[in-house]
Amino acid sequence: MYASTVRGLLVRGMLAGLIAGLFAFAVAYVVGEPPVRGSIAVEEAQAAKDAAGAPSAHAGHGGDAASGEAAEEEEELVSRPVQSTFGLATGVLVYGVALGGIASLAFSFALGRVGGFSPRATAALTGAGAFALVYLVPFLKYPATPPAVGNPDTIGQRTTLFFLMILLSVLLGVGAIILGRRLAPRLGNWNATLAAAGGFIVATALAFAVLPDNSDAVQPGFPAALLWEFRVASLAVQLVLWAVFAIVFGVLAQRLLATRAEGTEATAPAQQEAPALG
Repeated sequence: MYASTVRGLLVRGMLAGLIAGLFAFAVAYVVGEPPVRGSIAVEEAQAAKDAAGAPSAHAGHGGDAASGEAAEEEEELVSRPVQSTFGLATGVLVYGVALGGIASLAFSFALGRVGGFSPRATAALTGAGAFALVYLVPFLKYPATPPAVGNPDTIGQRTTLFFLMILLSVLLGVGAIILGRRLAPRLGNWNATLAAAGGFIVATALAFAVLPDNSDAVQPGFPAALLWEFRVASLAVQLVLWAVFAIVFGVLAQRLLATRAEGTEATAPAQQEAPALG
């Protein structure tokens, strides 16, 4: 019975993640694409300026042909209109479905273990916790940057640091929950929650101090207003994704668990009367 309930929650979590991904895609396209296009325009303008200021070594000796070949090599395999529509939608929807499934498993573990909350309230807490641990905390250490802005030679290092921060954030969050549960019998729920939250903040601050900064994440001279718009848009996409997921999954989980509870109550009397019928 428990396994079938978890499976049902997993399916509903993925469905809620898909719906949340649709809303997040709308926000990403409307709010996020303008600063992306602006950053690409800045990059192209800088590249054109650098090309105009640098003399060609092939001038007068087949330089035009070489330039044409270079242009063909640098031609995008996927056009920008496709990247900003179908590509963006595919990425956001897959992301939403995957995280929705993982969050539903976290919900299954948290239900009834973090207080006597209803399924909807537990879904809201799960969504808020996932948003904070998976995105907000790593974002504070390594803010999002538009494409083609940072040094391409360090993109691997920057990606590794970002995912390392996600891992540390999740582990510290789980540790804070365990600490709060163990302190609750002695300190009470409220004081235990404050102590666990304080421990999480201190441990996160230490992680921020130990991990290196992204000193080359943004090239000098990049417009600060454009960078701010992109980061706000990135934050808005994640906020909408997790808010919609929490609302939709809370409704679906509430209905599923209520139906299962009614079925259990209906079968219990029949099982009790079965021996008397024999």
